[in-house]
Amino acid sequence: MNPPQPARLPGPHNLQAEQALLGAVLFDNRAVERCDDAADLARRPRLDACHFAEPLHAQMYAEVLALLAHGRVADPVTLGARLAEAPAYLDLGGPAYLFDLIDKAPPACNAPDYAHLVRESALRRDLHRTAVEFAARAETDLELDACELLAEAEGALHAIATATAAAAQGFTDFAVVLDGAMVQAEAAHGRDGALVGLSTGLADLDAKLGGLHPSDLLVLAGRPSQGKTALATNIAYRAARNGASVGFFSLEMSGEQLAMRILADVSGVPGDRIRKGLTDACEIARIREAAAHIRATPLHVDPTGAISIAELSRKARRLKRRRGLDLLVVDYLQLCTAHTAKGSGRVQEVAAITTGLKALAKELAIPVLALSQLSRAVESREDKRPHLADLRESGSIEQDADVVMFVYREGYYLARAEPREGAPEHLDWQARMEAAAGLAEIIVGKHRHGPIGTLRLRFDEALTRFGDWG
Repeated sequence: MNPPQPARLPGPHNLQAEQALLGAVLFDNRAVERCDDAADLARRPRLDACHFAEPLHAQMYAEVLALLAHGRVADPVTLGARLAEAPAYLDLGGPAYLFDLIDKAPPACNAPDYAHLVRESALRRDLHRTAVEFAARAETDLELDACELLAEAEGALHAIATATAAAAQGFTDFAVVLDGAMVQAEAAHGRDGALVGLSTGLADLDAKLGGLHPSDLLVLAGRPSQGKTALATNIAYRAARNGASVGFFSLEMSGEQLAMRILADVSGVPGDRIRKGLTDACEIARIREAAAHIRATPLHVDPTGAISIAELSRKARRLKRRRGLDLLVVDYLQLCTAHTAKGSGRVQEVAAITTGLKALAKELAIPVLALSQLSRAVESREDKRPHLADLRESGSIEQDADVVMFVYREGYYLARAEPREGAPEHLDWQARMEAAAGLAEIIVGKHRHGPIGTLRLRFDEALTRFGDWG
């Protein structure tokens, strides 16, 4: 009489494949290596205990791997000794169940096919579980916005895909990655010194960074009114003007305010004059000409405020699919939100945001430029040049970013510290103001792929325009 069989389980599963695989492994332990080799060859995830639908089968396979890892044989005797106290093992007949698996075991050469079926069923269970969860939430979680729920569902599916791809990655021969590096080196050499990454439109900054590179997360930080949004807008527009498709999440300003900044930059008419209606006929003509020129650029703006990182990622993927995406700008990351465990603080939420932005940069193979606020600690120092410790919720930002840059304008602080006119120090203040006029410093505080340092840029406050200093 055959031992009892496991009960039917919810969700997609293949108990026959699980039993056949376990039987083959117990009959010939080398079947485990056959399964691993076949998975590596096909660039699929290796089989793990978590892929089994039946909990006892998962425990059995985990124990088999543990025995083999210690150089011991895995057979009904050694495995049975490790399962002796498991209630499910006893319910299924104990040793009789293991010997029955061996009696019906297929040839070890077939084990990789059964392993593939087990992995496939596991992936289908993940998809089924996610579909059931969100189907239920669609009916019951009525307080959550439907678009937000859609973003969460897409994020959950993306997490499954990412985990599957990561598990399939495995080791790569160094020769393969070396060939990839040589392709990049040859391509860079073929440019004869020309820029490798996406241009920022600023020669000195391009020389420092080598341009904006795919998969990089760049953080541009500064205190309010230092010009970080202006610099990001300049970079975004100039990249779009050169043909790059740019996505701009403007969480702080409306789309019209962002467009006004670009109009001032391109037309050369101060934004303050445009907003107050002080423009003359000549200036209006220049503005109209600039608008006609800007209209054709592939710059896409999303002014959604307090957007979640899941929704932001979903919109970026959609833009990539529909119109292409070469650069993504987020202004600014502290205005994003992220779903974290109940009771976790703002630091954990910012960590989830920066991790999500870095993952998005890698997934879409684009540079992501994220703006960040600095803490007020800058204001309490005599030298107000920022550094990495000034990043608000700094740990995750500094860790996840490939490049961290700071915008600093000494003239901004000097203008607010004018001594009394006629005082002895007023002449010195005037000299410092003249030296700082139109000067902005970009401090590269972290550069994962190159040197750090400080460079000078010219800043026209009326036009919110950055340019090369020289």
